[in-house]
Amino acid sequence: MDNASPDGSGERLRASYPSVDYLQTGENLGYAGGNNRGIEWALARGAVWVLVVNNDTVAEPDCVRLLFEAASGDGCLGAVAPLIVRHDDPDRVWFAGGRLSRLRAMGVHRGAGARVADATRAVSAAPGCECSFLCGCCVLFRAAALREVGAFRDDFFSYVEDVDLSYRLGGAGWKLAWVPAARLAHRVPAHRAAAQPLQIRLRDRNRRRMVRDLYPLPLRLAFALWFWPTRLMHLVRHALAGDRARARAVLAGMFER
Repeated sequence: MDNASPDGSGERLRASYPSVDYLQTGENLGYAGGNNRGIEWALARGAVWVLVVNNDTVAEPDCVRLLFEAASGDGCLGAVAPLIVRHDDPDRVWFAGGRLSRLRAMGVHRGAGARVADATRAVSAAPGCECSFLCGCCVLFRAAALREVGAFRDDFFSYVEDVDLSYRLGGAGWKLAWVPAARLAHRVPAHRAAAQPLQIRLRDRNRRRMVRDLYPLPLRLAFALWFWPTRLMHLVRHALAGDRARARAVLAGMFER
């Protein structure tokens, strides 16, 4: 699968492995659209399981097997994810299950920054631990669940698409879980950087789209009471700092349909 890589890497991969099926999107469809073309291709060919994984990760040799064993052991599990650690510090957790914050329409990483031993001590014997949000960095989906609720939303392009899908899976009665024994290392920046304008715009726009299309009225009101005052505060902060790019991104995230 190549999401219109500009460096020719997709064509080089195709040339190196001619026996492997190759998909070219022809344009950058973002995280959501690019993965969806691969998901659609797999489902059309009768896939029972679909693995989505970022290209900036390194999986332990038994990672996928452990995910499959945990998911196949419970027919109610719609998706599972591994314990994700930092590539530059494998003893530090990046994701140990997630919590879906309905108020903010965001996914919260549990255990982020903690030592692996501390994050897994109480759950290491469990094949899978239920949670309400799975990060799209690496997820093994049950194909039946995707056929029921759909894949990522193409119109999100990037950001919050995993939150939206987690919400839809949970709403349809599918369970989500992370698997402590399955390990994957993710290449992430050593220090958390300030959100870039594109990230600000897409994240806030997609939150609003998710809330508009999925939330019942009481939750929509609660989200609005949190979202609009905090976005105004960010807008004023960026404007006072002379950061026009981020100020414009906040405005776009607030009003772009």
